[in-house]
Amino acid sequence: MGELLRCDNLCKTFGSTRALDRLSLSIESGKIIGLLGPNGAGKTTLIKIVNGLLQPSLGEVLIDGKHPGVDTKPLVSYLPDVNYLNNWMTVEQIVNMFADFYDDFRPDLAFDMISRLGVDRKQRLKSLSKGNKEKVCLILVMSRNAKLYVLDEPIAGVDPATRDYIISTIINNYNPEASVLISTHLISDIESILDEVIFIKEGRVVLHDTVDHIREEHQMSVDDLFREVFKW
Repeated sequence: MGELLRCDNLCKTFGSTRALDRLSLSIESGKIIGLLGPNGAGKTTLIKIVNGLLQPSLGEVLIDGKHPGVDTKPLVSYLPDVNYLNNWMTVEQIVNMFADFYDDFRPDLAFDMISRLGVDRKQRLKSLSKGNKEKVCLILVMSRNAKLYVLDEPIAGVDPATRDYIISTIINNYNPEASVLISTHLISDIESILDEVIFIKEGRVVLHDTVDHIREEHQMSVDDLFREVFKW
């Protein structure tokens, strides 16, 4: 598999605060990668730069050889850490909106997953439980035929059953030639599906390795290594 995402010496400052500090990394196609770090480590800042929502102060990002922008919108399917959909819209209206907006969106797949979830497509988003809102948002993202899926805290603040559903949806519905970048601090919940992990601390990559090598080299789980690296 070839290189899908490359970040070279990324810096991002907000006033006197440096969110990213000469961060570099490379991600290949066909991987599920955990982007892991404590609060304030720079995970969301990096994700927003990859999605073209922020511009780096210094450095370069390439997605499939292209800088973030109009040309990379068809390549990246992004789930932000906050709900950005209009609560007054019905589930059906939201699916149709995505189908109009993204050429690679698969409405039949989205409606099938929504039906299996037991959600009426005529329901307004505001009438759904928090867990079902999270599931619908994820279904929309995973129903695109993208090259890179970027999920910012997809399992935060939901019950264990919803977490299991979200994890199952991720591994069963993404393009196997694509990659999935998952930002989370709930490592033990997703460790079983990860191929690689990236540890970020104070805006820098402090570790990028395969899960198998971590277990072999350190004789511990990713969750245990994370606690070791980031202990106070």
